[in-house]
Formats: sequence, C-alpha cells, structure tokens
Amino acid sequence: MPRPQPEKPIETIVREVGRYPLAAFAFVQECIGLASERVHGPVSPPEEAVGRWMNQHDVDLAELADRWERGELPPDIAEALRKVGGPAKMNRHVTGQQLCLAIRDIARERWGLMARAVLARWGIERTEDIGTIVFALVDNGWLQKQPTDSISDFDHVFSFHEAFGPSPRLT
Repeated sequence: MPRPQPEKPIETIVREVGRYPLAAFAFVQECIGLASERVHGPVSPPEEAVGRWMNQHDVDLAELADRWERGELPPDIAEALRKVGGPAKMNRHVTGQQLCLAIRDIARERWGLMARAVLARWGIERTEDIGTIVFALVDNGWLQKQPTDSISDFDHVFSFHEAFGPSPRLT
C-alpha cells in the first residue's frame, strides 16, 4: 500500500503536539506495522510485490481496485493480486482498539514490569494518548485512516493500571 506523503517533518509534528517525545511517535509507528502483522499475518511475497508496485506508481487502494476491475494492471501485478485474493485483501488496516491492544502486548513483551514506566516517561498513560499520536500522524499525512476511523476509537480501550500494574514510584 503506498505510503501517504507527509506534509511536514515528524520533528515538527512532535514540537506542535508538544506532549510526547519523538521516541513515543516512533514506538507507535513501529507498533502499527506489528499490529497489522498480528491481525492480518505476515506480508506474503505477492502482497509485497503489489505493495512495491503501488509505491512506485503512487497508486492507492481505490485506484488499485479500479485498475483491477478495468483489467489495466501489468500482468505480473494482476497475477500477484489474484494470489493475494484481490484488491480488498491489500488493506492491512488495524482499528484503534486493535492498535492499543497490540501496543499493550508489545510493551509487556519488550519491557515487562517496566512497561508502564517506559510509556509514562513518554507521556503515554492512557489509550487516548495513543489516539492523539496516531491522529497527529494522520492529520499530517504520515498515516492514512479509513472513513470509519475516529479518535474516539482510542477512548478507554484498556486501563493502564489493570494492564501494567500500579505506577512505579520513581525516587
């Protein structure tokens, strides 16, 4: 799937949002890919080939579907897309809830008992913080969203206290 064209550098977005460091944005971006893999499985070689072609030709999913319907794709891309199961199968979107749950799981796996402290150091203390980061990236062309996506999808997905335990006391 082609990557959206960012409107401004990530550092500018971080400065404008002003609540989270660059590391928080990088972690959320990394987790989007990992969440997609957890929800949809690993990217297959045919998906990779179609995705590369889409990026090279600046084709989004809607245009891919139109070209597929009109029979206007190069034969190798049409064949790869057939193997994938059609244009709709190229959409590896994850919902806000799926992303939050993946971030929870990845943070636990990566940092164990320190997960809550690491996230808190970055200002991520509620699932709504994840939504703020995601929608800052969406609003500035770093990510795409589906028409049904809303920042409210990130509201109260889970309790950080229940997911990670009480906040560690830092002395």
